[in-house]
Amino acid sequence: MICLGLNLLLGLAYCSPMDAVGKAAPVNINRIDPTNWFVGMKDPSLQLMVYGKDVKNVKNVTTDYAGVKVDSVVRLDSPNYLLIYLNVKDAKAGEMTLNFDGKKVKYTLKNRTMKGEDHKGFSNADVLYLLMPDRFANGNTKNDVIKGLRDQACDRTKPSLRHGGDLAGIEKHLDYFQQLGVTALWFTPILENNWPNDHGVNSSYHGYATTDYYKVDPRFGTNAEYQKLIAECHQKGLKVVMDMIFNHCSDYHPWNLDAPSKDWFNNPHYGLQTSYKLTPVLDPYASQVDKRETVDGWFVPSMPDLNQRNPHVIKYLIQNSEWWIETANIDGIRMDTYPYADRQAMSLWMKTLDTEYPNFNTVGETWVTEPAYTAAWQKDSKLSETNSYLKTVMDFSFFDKLNQAKHEETDDWWKGLNRIYNSVCYDYLYPNPSSVLAFIENHDTDRFLGNGKDSTALKQALALLLTMNRIPQLYYGTEVLMNGTKEVTDGNVRKDFPGGFPGDTHNCFTAAGRTKAENEMFNWVSKLLHWRQGNEVISKGKQTQFIPWKGVYVLCRQYNGKTVMTILNGKRSDNELQVARYAEVIGDHQEATDVETGEKVDLTKNVKLSQRQALILEF
Repeated sequence: MICLGLNLLLGLAYCSPMDAVGKAAPVNINRIDPTNWFVGMKDPSLQLMVYGKDVKNVKNVTTDYAGVKVDSVVRLDSPNYLLIYLNVKDAKAGEMTLNFDGKKVKYTLKNRTMKGEDHKGFSNADVLYLLMPDRFANGNTKNDVIKGLRDQACDRTKPSLRHGGDLAGIEKHLDYFQQLGVTALWFTPILENNWPNDHGVNSSYHGYATTDYYKVDPRFGTNAEYQKLIAECHQKGLKVVMDMIFNHCSDYHPWNLDAPSKDWFNNPHYGLQTSYKLTPVLDPYASQVDKRETVDGWFVPSMPDLNQRNPHVIKYLIQNSEWWIETANIDGIRMDTYPYADRQAMSLWMKTLDTEYPNFNTVGETWVTEPAYTAAWQKDSKLSETNSYLKTVMDFSFFDKLNQAKHEETDDWWKGLNRIYNSVCYDYLYPNPSSVLAFIENHDTDRFLGNGKDSTALKQALALLLTMNRIPQLYYGTEVLMNGTKEVTDGNVRKDFPGGFPGDTHNCFTAAGRTKAENEMFNWVSKLLHWRQGNEVISKGKQTQFIPWKGVYVLCRQYNGKTVMTILNGKRSDNELQVARYAEVIGDHQEATDVETGEKVDLTKNVKLSQRQALILEF
């Protein structure tokens, strides 16, 4: 027997027996997904996807590893894939051998680093900070261009090409996040996107065109560097949320270049474009054609639509998310384009994760601006016959209403901050309003500031976001007045963070490098974020909101005898808080503290408010 050595990519050693004339047996195995697995999982079933030319022709797959049984071998339409289902319920950690018609393949089973119950997710006590690795900071210029990948461009002058940001750049600035006061980092996808740029105009710098579900994109770093970064984040009290995409992959994924089966994708070869209309998924009167266009259409021509109804596809995806939780110790998942994927299959995914990791958390992107739609996707919702088991949903209604309100005067009925009241008042639809993620902007929207720099409305938005009963999410650079709109290109709302790249003369990572206006905004946000940390009035407090009155909107939180009042003047003129109207929350208190300034505020008389002022009081 001649040992063929160690496969560096997968950590697998292949050994081939020799036949009578000294030729290796005709079994080709290039890789196996997942690259390793873990013992002690509640679900003992393990799917191995084997890649190799004509591997479908293997007649027998066996193992004599104690505690492992081969349940089934599945041959797909393509000759170059083989699915093996193992039962590892009674297995111990170690290196087992799989025998493919005499060809022996080593496969590793590992011990888990912690019990599933010990994986803690993010909550409304956290503040998530969303950043794009390619646009945040470049800590290793040597990986800007990787030989052999399809995209060989790295050009910061082009808003839609790669700019060179990476995991090393994020790691270099962990102290910045602590200074700012956020508690969790959400990176847009970091998995390999081996996709060519479009004639030097567009590339997959954003990460949403996966070509390998088990490998960090080498232009961001390595799997080991990702694990190290997460460990260092944990040491500094920062959680990490991983962005995943189960609805689609890249057209350069091996599956699309050689489909494992005829039904691995919906409408192969870009046979149907999604309508982007998500309402048919829940509409009780929806036509079949509308549902099909939403769920089975391709997101864009370069992103094939995965068929999660195929049990082998969804099993692969479920295992992939479990593998990253176990391997990298991530603290949460953000699932892209959630309603575009098959509803029942995604429910199975979430139920599996909730069973294995009951204290973990996943947030799904549910981009419809009506609270009833969003609430129906939350775990245990009575609005849906199908339980999604999805603990956290994204509040696009709040985002939408707030971005309308910022342009309006608050009147006595519908406009301005009335829009916020009229969105939050539907929280009775949510099984758990505390587990709804709210935001004022993200990587797919215009910056809240648009193309301006006026921080007045921004402070109002952030004051509300950081004190209401939600999980708040910030977008990188908001704290230093980064702006931009999508009018020309998405790249203009995904600009490089100033100071994160070689040659930058403007450095927003330090107080000395920021302008006076940037420092004023950073300090305001940082003070509020640090005040919020560990503040149980915000994470546990009862919420009371008051209909905007004479242009003033008040939202109150109360817990264990303590009160926080967020007061927003929705007028572009001076105003006042008429304290008598809020007696039910002020009670006998005669004085409060301004959270921003630390100054005392007299509650025995009306409180003066400047135009568009945001005032947070505690007593």
